[in-house]
Amino acid sequence: MKLSTDLIRRQYKAVIFDLDGTLIDSMWMWRDIDIEYLGRFGHELPDDYQKTIEGYSFDEVAQYTKERFGIPDDPEDMKAEWNRMAFEYYRTKVGLKPEAMKFLSFLNEQNIPTGIATSNSRLLLDTVLDSLKIKDCFTVMKTACEVEHGKPFPDIFLSVAKDMNIDPSDCLVFEDVEAGIDAAKAAGMTTCAVYDAFSEDSQDIIKEKSDYYLTGYKELFDENS
Repeated sequence: MKLSTDLIRRQYKAVIFDLDGTLIDSMWMWRDIDIEYLGRFGHELPDDYQKTIEGYSFDEVAQYTKERFGIPDDPEDMKAEWNRMAFEYYRTKVGLKPEAMKFLSFLNEQNIPTGIATSNSRLLLDTVLDSLKIKDCFTVMKTACEVEHGKPFPDIFLSVAKDMNIDPSDCLVFEDVEAGIDAAKAAGMTTCAVYDAFSEDSQDIIKEKSDYYLTGYKELFDENS
């Protein structure tokens, strides 16, 4: 069955979004930041690094990176530097995925609660939502640092659903990466994968694991697709 706005309106009591690569177009900038940051310590960006940290909380990424590369800085200092490096991107250059605003407006008009479950930092989450003027669209916003485990564990999705007072089985989750799909499925939620070029190499497995798949939000409004 094709996923549509009408099906969402009839079947789900809440919609939860991942942030980066799902709701906003931001994954492109993190590779540049990783290359620059690791280069300061004499390391090239390994091919498996970004896939390995996929879904990790900001805290978990800092600890993993410190241990893997022997970074001398404290994890708190590492996170502060990543926030500093990314801040201007999120404030001035990162935009919504095409038709995402139309979809958010639809959900708000239908009084369907919406949440964000992100592995990003609270600073960057707040920065980009304020910049795009969409913070009021969301009922609950949570980062993986605010729960015990990051994705692919279900903690963050269960926490958002609990704060919404919605049963997980009544939630529809939009995600762009495999770890996020795994986390939402483990939480007992329905999943819809959203294409992002950053995850191009994983599209087959993402499609296989998710309940629905979109190349873009436009498909939700296209009755002929």
